[in-house]
Amino acid sequence: MSDFAVQKAEKVSRQSPDYAQTSLASSLTLGFQEGLFYRDVVLKCLNLLVTYDQKCGAKCSYCGLAGNRDLTGRGKTFIRVSWPVYALADIIEAVKTKKHGLNRVCVGMVTHGKAGEDTISMIRLLKKETGLSISALVSPTVLKENDLLRIKEAGADRCGIAIDCATEALFEKYRGKGVGGPHSWVNYWNTLEQAIQVFGRYQAGVHLVVGLGETEYEMVSTIQKADDLGAGTHLFSFYPEPGSKMESWPQPDLGHYRRMQLARHLINEKLGNIREMKFNDKGQIIDFGRDITGCLKDGRAFITSGCPGKDGTVACNRPYGNERPSQPMRNFPFDPDAHDLKMIEDQLWDGIEV
Repeated sequence: MSDFAVQKAEKVSRQSPDYAQTSLASSLTLGFQEGLFYRDVVLKCLNLLVTYDQKCGAKCSYCGLAGNRDLTGRGKTFIRVSWPVYALADIIEAVKTKKHGLNRVCVGMVTHGKAGEDTISMIRLLKKETGLSISALVSPTVLKENDLLRIKEAGADRCGIAIDCATEALFEKYRGKGVGGPHSWVNYWNTLEQAIQVFGRYQAGVHLVVGLGETEYEMVSTIQKADDLGAGTHLFSFYPEPGSKMESWPQPDLGHYRRMQLARHLINEKLGNIREMKFNDKGQIIDFGRDITGCLKDGRAFITSGCPGKDGTVACNRPYGNERPSQPMRNFPFDPDAHDLKMIEDQLWDGIEV
C-alpha cells in the first residue's frame, strides 16, 4: 500500500467510537500536548466529543461545530479552542498512567446518525476501564427510543442537554428553522423531562448560553423553569467563533453575565427564585430579593457551573472556555481569591440602564 493510501485509510478510520475529540485542556492534562495552565488551573473533567468524517448535521449560528461554518483561512475550533482527535484507547491509557486531577468524564454528541450508539459504546468502555464518573451530553435530535436508559445502563450517572437559547424565538432563529437546522425547542425540553425521569432529579442539567440576544428576565425565567422541573443549569458566556454566523456578535457585558451567574446560583442552590427578584423595564435585574453579601464573599456563584465530582464540588470546570486567559475571567475554574472577589463585586451592577 502506498504512503498516500495509508494516510487516507488512517484519516477515514479516525472516527468514533474508536476515536474521540478532546478539549485542548484535556489534551494538555493527558500529556498529548505540552503547555501550562494560567494560574495553575487543574482540569477536573475530561471532555470528549464523538467525531466523524462528516460535519455536524446542525447549523447553529454560534457554534464552532456547525456544518455550514466557514473555515476558510481559519483554524477549526469549538468553545474557543481546538479539539484534537486521539484514539480512545490512547486516551484511556493516559487516564490510567498519567498524573492528573480528573474525577469525571463528559462524552458529548454531535448531530450525526451514529452519535447515540457510539456514545453508549464509548461510555461503557470508559466506565469499565477508568472507573471515573461519567456524564453524557446528548443531542435530542438524534436520540432513539430508550437511548437515555441505555446511556445510564452503560455507566453514565448524569445527563446534560445543551438547549443554549433562553427563548423559543431565539432557539428557532439560531438553531432551528431560521438557519435551516434540524433542532426543535419542544423536542429538547421533552428530552430534558425524560432525562430527569431516567437519571433522577438534579442528575440532569441544561446548558444555557448568556448573550444570544435574550433579556436577563428571559434567561432567569428559563433557569427557573429548568430548576422547577428538577434540572440544574450549566451557564456559558457567549464567545464568537470565527467563521460562524455570529462571529461579529459581541460578548455580553461582564455586569450582565455576573448577574446571570448569581441568579443561577441562588435558584439552583434554593437560596432564591425569580418570584423574589425585581427587574427594570429593560428586563435587567435590579434586586435579587435577598441579601447577597455572603454570595459575594464566598464567590461560589461565579465558579464554573457543571457536573460535580465525587466530592460534590464542580468537576466540569472548563478552564478558559469562555474567554482568553488575557481577558477578565467569566467562569472561574477555581475558588476566586480576594482580588477576584473585589473585581466581581465591582462588576456586578455594571451596565444597568435607568
